[in-house]
Amino acid sequence: MRLTQWTDYSLRVLMYCAACEHRAAPVTITEIADSHAISRSHLTKIVHQLGAHGWLETTRGRGGGMRLCRPATQINIGDVVRQTETDFMMVECFDGGSNQCGLSPQCRLKGVLQQATRSYLSVLDGVTLDQLIAPVTSKAKSAKVAMPASRKKA
Repeated sequence: MRLTQWTDYSLRVLMYCAACEHRAAPVTITEIADSHAISRSHLTKIVHQLGAHGWLETTRGRGGGMRLCRPATQINIGDVVRQTETDFMMVECFDGGSNQCGLSPQCRLKGVLQQATRSYLSVLDGVTLDQLIAPVTSKAKSAKVAMPASRKKA
């Protein structure tokens, strides 16, 4: 299984916001874009969708930004992935309308892949956003979310 870039970035935005829950100032799109080297315009679309799904609240204007709408303990990763992925059709035969595979009548691959997809999503259903972020230490409370060393500008 491979997540789309959209889902990857959606998870990063939610994780970043969860890691910054303790801050007085909201997280900004520019902050995340700079930290992860992602286009601001692309992140704006993602943040809009995350807000529409009820995971983020956003405030426009000076001093604006975004925060989680609910505690990270209440945001299920399986739900996020289901809402942000475009489809889970791993192979052509998952779509009965366009399936051209001549092996379909005797093939068992479709069933195995469907079972694997259910198992994959079941694991994600057992994870909440807070479990993806390391606990905050007293030193980390006063610091910003660290930018990965590979992304830091010289």
